Order: sequence, then structure tokens, then C-alpha cells
Amino acid sequence: VRVLHLKENVAFLAQLLASTSHGGFPVVCRPNPDHAEVFQGTVKRLELCVLLGNEHIFEPETNYESFSSSRPLPYEKITVEKLPNPSRLAMLLNHYTTDPRYQQLFINLEPYINRSAMSVQAHFSLQRTYIIFRTLGLRHLTVVDLQNRVVGVITRKDLMPAPLKERLRLQLAPQ
Repeated sequence: VRVLHLKENVAFLAQLLASTSHGGFPVVCRPNPDHAEVFQGTVKRLELCVLLGNEHIFEPETNYESFSSSRPLPYEKITVEKLPNPSRLAMLLNHYTTDPRYQQLFINLEPYINRSAMSVQAHFSLQRTYIIFRTLGLRHLTVVDLQNRVVGVITRKDLMPAPLKERLRLQLAPQ
């Protein structure tokens, strides 16, 4: 599972978007230094692309307290602005992954997280999961363990009848 943190490195985000086609990502944080990372919500690919197109929100500090909360993008810019030109986006992602300056810059994802994102427990019923997808029109659903740690993501494609039947057959076949 590819997870993001509340403070994420710009170069890492660019590399992740360039190397995957995932539509959304779970966001995690570590509540205390001695605790595991727990699920906080999700952020969509489109939102990450919009954020990366606004270099003025990048911050040099990784210390959480030093992150400025006075510069988040307005809600309308995140929700209304469409995906940038694909060739421009590819050039931007390449620039962020190859220029060493962006290894030292971070984005505070906290203002952009969907904290009400659905999640299911690892041993949740497949039938109920399917009903949740159909009823709510979801594209992806985060799977967590009993401690709320991310252990997987289920997509609509995972619940399509033919691939699901084949995966079940392989899983149930004797080793």
C-alpha cells in the first residue's frame, strides 16, 4: 500500500504520481513517537496534482510546529480547478523528481485530507464491502487493522465479478 504522511516530501509525491495511476491515497500519521502510523483519511490524485502545481505552498521545514497553516489553497481552487495539461504535468513531475532542491521541500497535506473517508476492517465481509461500494459510489476504500493501521486498499476493479472470481479460485485452490 502506498501511503502518504501529513507532511510529505515534494520529490516523493512527484515520483509517486509519475510511477502510479492510483486515484487516491490513504494518509497516515504517528500520534506519538512510540506509536504506529494510523489512518487519518485520504487525498485524491487530482488534489495532489493541483497542490504540486502551486509551488508557493511548499515549505522547507519538516518540523510540524513550523508548518505554516496560513497559506493553504482555497477550497475552490482544490475542488474546481481541473487537472493541468498532461504534458505540463509530466514535465513538472520530472522537474520535481530530478531537481535536488525539491528533496528538501514539503507539503502540509493536513488541510486537504478527507477525514471522513470510509474504511473497513481487514476481516470485513466481502458482501458488505460490495454493498458499500455500490451504495456510496466509491472508487477506493482503505482497509485497516484493529489498531487503525492501513493494511490495504480495495478498488472498484477489485470487486468486478470476473477478476474477483479468479482471485477467489486461486486463493481457495490447494497449495
